[in-house]
Amino acid sequence: MTVRSKALMWTGIGLCVAGAVGLVVGAVLDVEAADPWASVAGSVAGLVGLALTLYAFLSRPGAPASAVTASGERSIAAGGNIGSAATGNGTTAAPSPTMPASTPPPGGTVTASGNRSVAAGGDIGSVSTGDA
Repeated sequence: MTVRSKALMWTGIGLCVAGAVGLVVGAVLDVEAADPWASVAGSVAGLVGLALTLYAFLSRPGAPASAVTASGERSIAAGGNIGSAATGNGTTAAPSPTMPASTPPPGGTVTASGNRSVAAGGDIGSVSTGDA
C-alpha cells in the first residue's frame, strides 16, 4: 500500500467516525432534527465512496504487457505452458502431460532466440529439438 492510499484510507475512516459520532450526538439530543442530517450524511457518504472507488480504479497503473518472442529459426516461445513441441526434421514430441493453464507474471519476458530453441513462461512437458 502506498503512502497516498494509506492517507486516503485513514481520511475516509476519520470522516466515517466523525459522521457516526455526529449522528449519535444528534440522535441523543433531538431525534427529529437528526433525521434530515442522517439522510444528507448517507447521501454524501455514498457519493464520496463512489468518487474514491472511481479514482482508485482509474488511477492505478496498468501492468506492462508481457513480451513473447521466438526469433530463432524453428524456435518456439509461449507465454504459458508448453505441453509438447518438436522443432527437428522428422521428429515428434512425446505425448503432452496434463498441465494447468498458466500465464507469465506481469511484465515477464519469454524469448527463444537460438535456432530450434524453446522457451515458456510456464512449464514445458516434452520437447524434441533434434532431427530424427
